[in-house]
Amino acid sequence: MSQILIWNEDNLGPLYVPEKGVTIELTLDNLPLYKRIIGLYEKNNLFVKENKIYINGKEVNSYTFKMNYYIMMGDNRHDSADSRFWGFVPEDHIVGKPKFIWLSIDKNKRFLSKIRWKRMFSGIS
Repeated sequence: MSQILIWNEDNLGPLYVPEKGVTIELTLDNLPLYKRIIGLYEKNNLFVKENKIYINGKEVNSYTFKMNYYIMMGDNRHDSADSRFWGFVPEDHIVGKPKFIWLSIDKNKRFLSKIRWKRMFSGIS
């Protein structure tokens, strides 16, 4: 990857989140960001040979997304394994919408004091 992305847990981007029907230029630089989507979620045979990108046996320089994708982020940014670590979430993987916080724990405290009682069952807007 010739373009170096200087990202961390607090600064991710700029980043294009794929939308159904949108076509992007596909390069060796941005392929790592979209490879999982194109190959796994959208069920294409994707490979690179001699610095050229192939999808389903055809050399390409662009790709049109078949689904909408989302970035999911946990409510405790520095202690959440979320899209910053496992990538985009396709629309067909979303099965619900959060309504309230069921349990919130402070990992630095002990026993019952680790439960954040004021956050429990509070609504999510």
